[in-house]
Amino acid sequence: MTTLVSGPDPAAGLVLLALAPAGLAALISAGITWCSMPLLQRYALARPNARSSHKLPTPQGAGIAVVAATLLVGWIYAWIPLPLIGSAVLIALVGLVDDIRPLPVVLRLLLQAGAVAAVVLTTPEAMRIVPALPLAAERILLLVGGVWFVNLVNFMDGLDLMTVAEVVPVTAALGLLGWYGDLSPSAAWLAMALCGAMLGFAPFNKPVAKVFLGDVGSLPIGLLLGWCLLELAWQGHPAAALLLPAYYLADSTITLFRRIIRREPFWSAHRTHFYQRATDNGFTVKRVTGEVFALNLVLALLAIVTVRAGSLTVTIVSLFAGAVAVAFLLQRFSRTQTS
Repeated sequence: MTTLVSGPDPAAGLVLLALAPAGLAALISAGITWCSMPLLQRYALARPNARSSHKLPTPQGAGIAVVAATLLVGWIYAWIPLPLIGSAVLIALVGLVDDIRPLPVVLRLLLQAGAVAAVVLTTPEAMRIVPALPLAAERILLLVGGVWFVNLVNFMDGLDLMTVAEVVPVTAALGLLGWYGDLSPSAAWLAMALCGAMLGFAPFNKPVAKVFLGDVGSLPIGLLLGWCLLELAWQGHPAAALLLPAYYLADSTITLFRRIIRREPFWSAHRTHFYQRATDNGFTVKRVTGEVFALNLVLALLAIVTVRAGSLTVTIVSLFAGAVAVAFLLQRFSRTQTS
């Protein structure tokens, strides 16, 4: 009788290889977060105020762990561009200072614009989204959009696990698209590293959070995530690049224009985002972040379908379905919940 011994499954090995950066980043992120807690508790305590969603003084600044883990693992696996690394570090330093002692709005925006410009303007001219536009015009639009995306991730980081609920589905989808060859390897590896780093941070940020990301984390996370989405658009998939962050884009952009129309100081802290209004309308924090996470899974599925189908009709239908899903959740968050 002959016994057949099967060797290692090549497919399983490839999956483990693809997940390795996420696992490594998760361990690094969790380790740094745990070690830094006493220091953050002493020097970077966020005290609740009228605009806060938390009720107890909570340390902030754990974003240092997430960004450090992402950049380290991203550099090891992907050799991500040096301008991107330098810009992420610069924005993280700006956020760190702002967490401790708030910076003037104009100075903060200028430093952020400089960091985004370092990434956008060093991109090869062949990397285009709309070739019909003059190169200078497209780069200016990308610069403005990049600064806005960096800030909107910061604006939306106002509830326990909110940024985790956004970043994990988006980066997981980007990693999967990279697996299929629809995204550049450097962006896919970086996305997986960021996904793992956020998962390593998640246990410390679940309600009731023991620590927050702080601006030192949310700002560079916005830059790194924005670069991955931009890479996806450069690969010829702008619809997917819009679908993945659609909830964050809609909530923050609608809120911004609403505050401008009302002549409110839109640059100051507030509690008028849809997800913040949801907690005032009777939603629990877990319910808000859970529904945002579920919506992001739907958007990720739609984005993957548009890329893999390669059909204009499918893309239009997916964009419409994504817009309807986002609008439904925004309207739901705007209504008072009754028992």
